[in-house]
Amino acid sequence: MSYRELFVSQSNVFSGFQKTFEKADYVVLGVPFDATSTYRTGARFAPNVIREASLNIETYSFRTDIDVEELKLHDLGDLHVLTETEKTLERLALVIGEIVKNGKTPVTIGGEHTITLGVIKGLEDEFSKLAIVSFDAHLDLRNEFLGLKLSHTTFMRRINEEAKPAKIIEVGTRAVCREELNYAEKAGVEFFTTHQIRRKGTEHVVDRLKEKLSEYEKIYLSIDMDVLDPAYAPAVQNPEPEGLEPYALLDILSGVCDRRVIGFDLVEVAPPYDRGVSAVQAAKIIFEVLCQIEKSRKSK
Repeated sequence: MSYRELFVSQSNVFSGFQKTFEKADYVVLGVPFDATSTYRTGARFAPNVIREASLNIETYSFRTDIDVEELKLHDLGDLHVLTETEKTLERLALVIGEIVKNGKTPVTIGGEHTITLGVIKGLEDEFSKLAIVSFDAHLDLRNEFLGLKLSHTTFMRRINEEAKPAKIIEVGTRAVCREELNYAEKAGVEFFTTHQIRRKGTEHVVDRLKEKLSEYEKIYLSIDMDVLDPAYAPAVQNPEPEGLEPYALLDILSGVCDRRVIGFDLVEVAPPYDRGVSAVQAAKIIFEVLCQIEKSRKSK
């Protein structure tokens, strides 16, 4: 029995268009986990709420002239999570590893942002040539928070220390502590604040990102929905004022999505805190990223 059969089961299907696992290029996996949440909880409900939203918005992308209906998608369902963070991430790494070894691109829907550590560990063959680009209001580089060394506030530091990717760049930053700034400087973690993005413009940021990413063979994208301003995505676990507008986020994502992208996740939607607005934004972002990746692959 495979890990995906052992640890995953299916619910409703993302986008409504389902190929078999064998024929798919992109594999969707939900991770309904929010055990370390320190403010709002509820991200465990997000995978299925985002799936529901994806069934009720149009799938054509004007940015790419591609329809999600044309993509070879397979929705595995949801990971069987545990109350223990480490063991949940171990399971996730095993499933992601199996998806990648089968030549598929993983699309992971959280859940809290800690799950990105499990995804990255599933990409173990790519560490030395991998650049991670995280879209997030927070740096998540604390060493410890509320007694936990592994949580949604520390996971990026754990990624840097344990997985040792070639590069980490964070975009949309606007909520940090001094400890994180000191660690980022020491560890070479670069970031673009929302203030920089507004002052310089999205085209400038895209150009800078392309320049910084040019030397890396693989790219992994992580999208925390709190990168958006709460006006556009109110139902997130840790909302922060002065966030990005959806068009700005999509413009930047469009600029960095190329054939080097080996997977992405979207996390931190907490559905109980609004009436579906954030889930619709999340589904739209996933659609657009998928179409951008597909466009880049078609242009080989």
